[in-house]
Amino acid sequence: MTITKWVDTPVNNRGRKVLHIEIATEFSESLLSELNVLIPQLSRSSGPMSKDDLSEIIADRDATLIVARDESGTAAGMLTLIVFRIPTGIRAWIEDVVVDQSARGKSVGSYLVQRANEIATAKGAKSVDLTSRPDREAANRLYVREGFELRKTNVYRFSPNQVIGEG
Repeated sequence: MTITKWVDTPVNNRGRKVLHIEIATEFSESLLSELNVLIPQLSRSSGPMSKDDLSEIIADRDATLIVARDESGTAAGMLTLIVFRIPTGIRAWIEDVVVDQSARGKSVGSYLVQRANEIATAKGAKSVDLTSRPDREAANRLYVREGFELRKTNVYRFSPNQVIGEG
């Protein structure tokens, strides 16, 4: 079962296209294939998702996989929202936001982020965080338009397979 939010998106003066914002609630081979088309557009270093990867994300009670579909039903973008409780409250994190090259500039990213913020708010999140590389200029402009503020903080990453002191 997929929960769908229907959104009219402006296209031009002659008409409107419909964009479907869905929450993935069950595994399908077609969903896996579509997301594996999007992933390389986000990260060249990440390999394709497996059936188990996608099934685990969908089954994770803290994760919400949000998919935007164009009027033909093709996945035009996705993001993953994680909502979690910590001692200071409920927080949310947006990860892996990607819009298909053919759908960029058509508000797909905005609708994905808006839906993620709605879900996070409904679940009681005190804040929603995300990171974006500075060279992703269009994405950074999108986040500011959607109400995110640039924070002055350091982001650190620990990679278990990396030798300490190696880089």
